[in-house]
Amino acid sequence: MAVPFRRTSKTAKRKRRSHFKLEIPGMVKCPNCGETVKPHHVCVECGYYNGKEVISVEASK
Repeated sequence: MAVPFRRTSKTAKRKRRSHFKLEIPGMVKCPNCGETVKPHHVCVECGYYNGKEVISVEASK
């Protein structure tokens, strides 16, 4: 079995791991109420999607 000749330094290890980080999902503002929502999702605050009311928010509250 192959064994590394030298120990991997902290810098080399951190450079390799620089891509293993959490990413925040892209958020957009709802054109109806201005709340931040995920793209292509119904707004939880006002119930609108693509300029049309999809769900009634008053009934769900």
